[in-house]
Amino acid sequence: MAGPLMQGKHALVTGVANDRSIAWAIAQLFQEEGAELVFTYPGESMEKRVRPLAESIGARACLDCDVAKDADIDRTVAEVKKIWDRVDVLIHSIGFAPRAALDGRFTDATTREVWAITMDISAYSLIGLARAFRPMMPPGSSIVSLTYYGAEKVVRNYNVMGVAKAALECSTRYLAEDLGQDGIRVNTISAGPLKTLAAAGIKGMRSMLGENAEKTPLRRNIDQVDVAKAALYLCSDLGLSVTGETLHVDAGQNIMGVVSMG
Repeated sequence: MAGPLMQGKHALVTGVANDRSIAWAIAQLFQEEGAELVFTYPGESMEKRVRPLAESIGARACLDCDVAKDADIDRTVAEVKKIWDRVDVLIHSIGFAPRAALDGRFTDATTREVWAITMDISAYSLIGLARAFRPMMPPGSSIVSLTYYGAEKVVRNYNVMGVAKAALECSTRYLAEDLGQDGIRVNTISAGPLKTLAAAGIKGMRSMLGENAEKTPLRRNIDQVDVAKAALYLCSDLGLSVTGETLHVDAGQNIMGVVSMG
């Protein structure tokens, strides 16, 4: 296929936290492939991290959006409409659980309040953003979110976030069926463990990264660029007939059961 894969496409990127974020790697690759970008961030403290990155690759805008507030989402749509007449790609890289919920026993750590905020920000926000931006998304456009294997199997200390990611994956399938009639594709990428700001809040992540490399079929961990390349496939014309999928980018980790019987 000749030419940049994202030439002329308008991509809205959420969830960049710093230069190690998966969303940042996606944004960089999309920009290299010809996309125009708009970033969102939640609040002033995150703006200090996100805006310099956005400006470094010529983003059209960097907008404050707390996805837990419908008014913020609606305001973001209105701001994007001032810049573009359409959105071709929506990257949802948003997840949050209180830090205390990602340590210790699941039953003790998962209070009603923890459940509500984690599910709202980590799972419902995908639906909220999809609904709000749907009128701007033409046939052939794409929504991609980020998930993790803890949605399928128990990963100690991932706790309520695993349940939220399971809801995100299921929502992906329901959104894919619903938005398919509008020509909008919806997929999610299940990335292997990575050193990101979000992962730093999970107890034992450092040791997991060390052990994981030896246990995957490819005998290595992944990096952010691996995930970005998968997003490029799903959001470009290469993936025009792919929707409702959970695409594993984890060096094969998800296929493994018992690593060794010896």
